[in-house]
Amino acid sequence: MKKCLVRVREGDAAALAALGKEIWEEHYTSILGPDQVEYMVREFQSEPAVLRQMREEDYTYWFFTVNGVRAGYLGVQPKEDGTLYLSKLYIAKRFRGLGLSRLALHFLFGWCAARDLRTIWLTVNRHNSGSIAAYEALGMKRVREQAADIGGGFVMDDFVYSIDVPEGEDL
Repeated sequence: MKKCLVRVREGDAAALAALGKEIWEEHYTSILGPDQVEYMVREFQSEPAVLRQMREEDYTYWFFTVNGVRAGYLGVQPKEDGTLYLSKLYIAKRFRGLGLSRLALHFLFGWCAARDLRTIWLTVNRHNSGSIAAYEALGMKRVREQAADIGGGFVMDDFVYSIDVPEGEDL
């Protein structure tokens, strides 16, 4: 089985948005409800949102591929404090459990080291037990809780997880 990360270009934004909609509706509706999922897909996962993030917010995206099939995606945003915000790590249901999150984390260790970014952090809904377990299995640690008003009358009730980027040979 060949697993890869492939850089997303602006011309791929529609395909990424379609994959995001599929994953979000399947995975997050039971956690957040259909109204919040619809809002979040439109505001943060749609083609215009992805293009804005890439053009104006310094986001970089990659598709996960398994045997050449797009299996999910990864989106990151470097921060001025020397950290990397792992904003998006979404895998389609049929591709979960194949080690794609581990592939992403090890790839990001190298990506961060080349840019002198010391820590990778993310937010995860505190009711998303499957993702929390996956992040903890990767060695990520819960560092705090946060609630963020995301507009539209919705609040994200999250845990923040982080992991330090290994140095030198530990990469």
